[in-house]
Amino acid sequence: MFIASSGTLLGSKELPHFSFHFIRLNGSDKTPPRSSAFTEMEYFSGSLAFITLFLLNTAICETTCGFAACPAPKLNMINVHLVPHSHDDVGWLKTVDQYYYGSQNKIQHAGVQYILDTVVEELLKDSKRRFIQVETFFFAKWYSEQSETVQRAVKKLVAEGRLEFAGGAWSMNDEATVHYQSVIDQFNLGLRYLKETFGDCGRPTVGWQIDPFGHSREMASIFAQMAFNGEFFARMDYVDKKKRMLELEMEMIWQSSESLKSSNIFTGMLYNHYSAPPGFCFDINCEDAPIIDGESYDNNVDARVSDFIDYVKNMSKSYRSTHIMVPMGDDFQYEDAAVNFKNMDKLIKYVNDRQSEGSQVNVFYSTPSCYLYELHQLRQTWPNKTEDFFPYSSDSHSYWTGYFTSRPTQKRFHRDGNHFFQTVKQLSVLANLSDTQDLEDLDNLSQAMGIMQHHDAVTGTEKQAVASDYDRMLYKAIVGAENSARDALRSLTNLTSGEFESCLELNISVCALTQNTANNVLVTLVNPLAHSSTQYVRIPAKNENYLVTDEKGREVFSEVVPVPWQVLALEHRPNDTQHELVFKASVDKIANFLIRVLPSPKNMAEDQVYFPVERDQQESQELTVETSLAKLTFDTTTGGLKTVEMNGITENIEQSFGIYKGYRGNNGESKNRSSGAYVFRPVGDIEILNNKLELSFYNGSRVKEVHQHVNEWISQVIRIYEDVNRVEFEWLVGPIPTDDEVGKEIVTRFSSNISSMGKFYTDSNGRELLERERNQREHFVPDMSEAISGNYYPVTGQISLQDEQKRITLLNDRAQGGSSLKDGELELMLHRRLLNDDAFGVGEALNETQYGTGLIARGKISLILDAASGKPNQRLVQHQLDQHFWKFFSKSNGVASVNRHLIPDFYDFPKSVELLSLEPYSKDQILMRVENFNTEGNVVSFNIYPLFESLDGDQIWETTLDGNMLLEDVKRFKFTQDGSGTIPSSAEYYYAPHNPLSANSTMNASAFVVTLVPMQIRTFIIQQKYISS
Repeated sequence: MFIASSGTLLGSKELPHFSFHFIRLNGSDKTPPRSSAFTEMEYFSGSLAFITLFLLNTAICETTCGFAACPAPKLNMINVHLVPHSHDDVGWLKTVDQYYYGSQNKIQHAGVQYILDTVVEELLKDSKRRFIQVETFFFAKWYSEQSETVQRAVKKLVAEGRLEFAGGAWSMNDEATVHYQSVIDQFNLGLRYLKETFGDCGRPTVGWQIDPFGHSREMASIFAQMAFNGEFFARMDYVDKKKRMLELEMEMIWQSSESLKSSNIFTGMLYNHYSAPPGFCFDINCEDAPIIDGESYDNNVDARVSDFIDYVKNMSKSYRSTHIMVPMGDDFQYEDAAVNFKNMDKLIKYVNDRQSEGSQVNVFYSTPSCYLYELHQLRQTWPNKTEDFFPYSSDSHSYWTGYFTSRPTQKRFHRDGNHFFQTVKQLSVLANLSDTQDLEDLDNLSQAMGIMQHHDAVTGTEKQAVASDYDRMLYKAIVGAENSARDALRSLTNLTSGEFESCLELNISVCALTQNTANNVLVTLVNPLAHSSTQYVRIPAKNENYLVTDEKGREVFSEVVPVPWQVLALEHRPNDTQHELVFKASVDKIANFLIRVLPSPKNMAEDQVYFPVERDQQESQELTVETSLAKLTFDTTTGGLKTVEMNGITENIEQSFGIYKGYRGNNGESKNRSSGAYVFRPVGDIEILNNKLELSFYNGSRVKEVHQHVNEWISQVIRIYEDVNRVEFEWLVGPIPTDDEVGKEIVTRFSSNISSMGKFYTDSNGRELLERERNQREHFVPDMSEAISGNYYPVTGQISLQDEQKRITLLNDRAQGGSSLKDGELELMLHRRLLNDDAFGVGEALNETQYGTGLIARGKISLILDAASGKPNQRLVQHQLDQHFWKFFSKSNGVASVNRHLIPDFYDFPKSVELLSLEPYSKDQILMRVENFNTEGNVVSFNIYPLFESLDGDQIWETTLDGNMLLEDVKRFKFTQDGSGTIPSSAEYYYAPHNPLSANSTMNASAFVVTLVPMQIRTFIIQQKYISS
């Protein structure tokens, strides 16, 4: 039986607006301890009974989600929106499963399944209560385990706006080290799940990025392109925050793109992190006093209410409007939600009771979307923001710029995962895969990649055991999705029994299928790009005489290049293959190349083309290495790079490696902050490694390589290819020595004579470039007590500097920290190994080891020297490097052919337009995204009807960026900027930025024209024609 708190028995009437108590057999109204199996069973039986009664006694009313479900504020009062929430990291100190199931509580007490259990139960007790859920991964896992009865109750809560989703992606992604392609994918995944489960009521309208360590402009742009009304976060440089609090600029309008119109989005900074007000944490894991009312000597209502009202009044002094938002939650809170809600109920009641005594504070349960709705209705003006919120500093010695580089091999694995994910998605569409297992494998990889975007995953700020679990999870998902790729390629080629294996250790020149011999090995190259591409392909091989042929049996020129001895010396690397076979391949979408070993001995005379440089330096102190497009000069007295000539430009460019020594402190106060997983804090200046480098030179026909040995743990290959106008630097760093008890952070630096005037450019999540100025910020004067780390920025794809004549651009293969600390200089941090924690929560030093010694990392940087004209723009090159040919390997006695009638035609795409996504969306539906990679210039137009037709399209319609909302339905809040001169007479909105495309197969091809302005992405769903099996 359930009794209302007034004592009234519940009949078949609508659920009243007051709370309930369980009447249990043991007389207790508390959640039983989980150590008792019997009481736990009794508890959940009681919960189910309550939910069943709730559903029986309440009509399934019409949907009232959205702003119709928002509470009504009061005029002439400070309206306080209490937002109950729980911040649930998708891995950090514990693995994702440990967090979900509540195991390993000796590390951290947290169990997400119990949070959702009790939150739902408490929401059902009172229709005024609210809660926001953010991480869709956890929610989807929990929801799948619930009974139909519980699921019905949850759907009712969502339909009535009482349980609301904010953010809604698979995880709360980082904003510094993620790539925009992966962020879009994980929002597609999360928002599609919410749409399929709850319909329109499940779609979030605000971003809730409360924990990432700084905020990117591109993330704001993604929210705007998904038609979100605004976003909120909780971290900002402490100097910036102080200034904004004084100047009433905690909330602003962020111009999230220089290229896209209608890109402004409301952005709000939370007052007290994302925590409840000090003293008002009512969670079972807190020690703050509950609200004690009734006839008790300890009654504290007056004191507690006065404290809260004082807090609200002080808080309101930092905000412009009569509405303020107060989060009520923190990490993994609400595991016993009855405690939280019971005390919040009392807080609301007694604070509002003070209104009869003249108080002007009005408190109610709310959500971020309802709060933003009220701000929008006010039609007041807001300050403007144009750049981003990097770097983030929490005090004068704590710049959170170390995580830009932390765990470099995991950051590369994350990028590899995205590369393979895009490849398999395209193959699945081309082969029209419909097998349940194939689709499940693809979905598993999608979920793994969604988890990897989490702000404690790709960032490298998790415990080592959790990092290992992330790697295990992503590796397992990649291996599973290889089956989908194999099934697709068996359909798309005539090699119906091909292995089509991927080799995930090509970065150290290892592949199981070529380990014994590369004879009769078929290499299938898949090009994820829309346009035909020509690239050099490298295959681990033995030093033998090879013949490479294409599908038509034509010989393709190839050469054998030695693997650097430092790579061969890697522990646990099988050394069967000590060379790489290199050939140049042109691929439209899929192409096959057969490798055979010829019986005659190879007349390579390797010692004539690969030798220590000293052998050839009798007169000159320079080594010149050149192709038709690039020329490099090395100083043989130092072994270092001296000049670069390409694109008609010559510049003195010296490259070096350097060490920053990590500060070791006790973290007791800011001046004793250690360098750690989050924080980059060097001791003193950089130590440049200026010892003479040992050089070896490979003088091939199409590829030229200079192998540099810096010291026993740093080496490098500098490489140029014929017909390629960039220089490739393939670095090998580690194990970083710590015998001297000093942690070290390793950088590579490029120095030139370019007069950059303190300015340089870095990309935002792989998209638009932002201009940076040394020691400067957009809105405030920063605290530069840490002048090195305070000038570091996230570099996801490129960093550049220029003067009026020349420009240098560096393109990297993973997220890294980078800067320009002097004019003409660019540096990227490659690797970090530290001996102290920085005391920001992870609880262990960033000291990665493997095989009993420090971790070794290998990666690539590409350098482009060209003439300066406008802003740098190497986005197409960057995308081509990110999405290079994926290699699949099979054993075959002959060259396989591609079933070209199954491959769509992308020839109508303009040169600047690329295929960002091509993937299965749902049954008989395909999602496609196209992007204009130009950052400036005119619009481009093309017709997608040939592609639509080749994909058996029946209908096509346009959606928001995530793919889950019709573009024609966009109606997004528009706010007015300070200084605009006019105040609108009514609330304003942004609508679709152009006329959305909507067409079907009966219409003329002219209906299928797509126009793209610079930097624009357009997203389409193609409904395929139904073909009966």
